[in-house]
Amino acid sequence: MNLAIDVRDVLSAIRIPTLVLHNTHDPWVEVGNGRYLAEHIPGSTYIELTEQGHIPSAATAGPSLDAMEQFLRRAWDAGAWEESEPDRVLATVLFTDIVDSSEHATALGDREWRKTLEQHHELVRRQLVRFRGREVDTAGDGFFASFDGPARAIRCACAISEAVGELGLDVRAGLHTGECEVVDGKVAGIAVHTGARVASQAQAGEVLVSSTVKGLVAGSEIQFADRGVAALKGIPNNRRTVIRRSGARRTFGARVGGPIPQDATRDGGNRLHFRARSGCVSAGQLGRRQGRRLAP
Repeated sequence: MNLAIDVRDVLSAIRIPTLVLHNTHDPWVEVGNGRYLAEHIPGSTYIELTEQGHIPSAATAGPSLDAMEQFLRRAWDAGAWEESEPDRVLATVLFTDIVDSSEHATALGDREWRKTLEQHHELVRRQLVRFRGREVDTAGDGFFASFDGPARAIRCACAISEAVGELGLDVRAGLHTGECEVVDGKVAGIAVHTGARVASQAQAGEVLVSSTVKGLVAGSEIQFADRGVAALKGIPNNRRTVIRRSGARRTFGARVGGPIPQDATRDGGNRLHFRARSGCVSAGQLGRRQGRRLAP
C-alpha cells in the first residue's frame, strides 16, 4: 500500500518544520527518494546517516535520536511551534453540477424546478456535513466545496451522485488536490481552477479525479477506471491523467464494478498513467440498469 502512495504533487504545501532522515545504504528505499523529499519540502532539514538498514534497531538508533533531538530543540528555540494564520493550505476541492439542468427546468416549469433545486441543495449539503466538507460557493445548480482529505471528498461526491437520483437528476463531479490560497476565508488559486476543469470533463453520473487525488488515496479501497489523459484548458502543464471512480468495496452497500487490476507507466514528465484491464460501470450507468428514474 505504501508503495502506491504518490505525494510528490503536495510536498510544496508542507509549511511546518520538517526533518528528513535517510540512511545512505538503505536496502529498501533509494537514498535519492529522501533527497527528493528534502528538496521539495520548503525549509526542510536533511540529514543522511551512514548506518546500515532501513529501520534502526535499539543498538543503532543513537545517531537518529541525536539528530531528532537537535532538530526539535532548534525548532523550539526558534518558536516554530507557534501557529500562524495560514495563507496557503493543502485542500481537496470538489465541483458538482446538474446535468441537463436547462432541459429539466423547461420540462418542469419555474415553480417545480425551484422546488427541485431546493431539494437538490438540501441533499448536497447533507452529504457535505456527513463527510465533513466545507461549502465554499453555490451558483445556480452547482456546488463548490473543499475537504481536508481526498478519500472523504471522493466518497462525498459519490454519495451526492447516488442521493440526487431520487430526484430524477444526474450530476457530474470533479476533484483535485493541491495547495490553495486562502482569500477571505475561502480557498482559491490554480488548484481550484484545476478542479473545475476536471469537473468539466465528467459525464453524467461520473466522478472524475486528477492523478494527484488518485495517488493520495492508495489503500482506501476506492476503485478507479482509466478515463485517459485530458488537456485542461488554461492549466499549465495541462496533460493530466483523469480517472473515473467506478466503485468501492464498502461504499453504499454494493460494488458498482468488479476488481480492476491496474498497471502503470510513466511519461516524460514522470506522471503516472493507469490502465484498467477490466470493465466497470459508472454510477449513472448503474442507475439506468436498475431502472432508476432519470428524468421527470
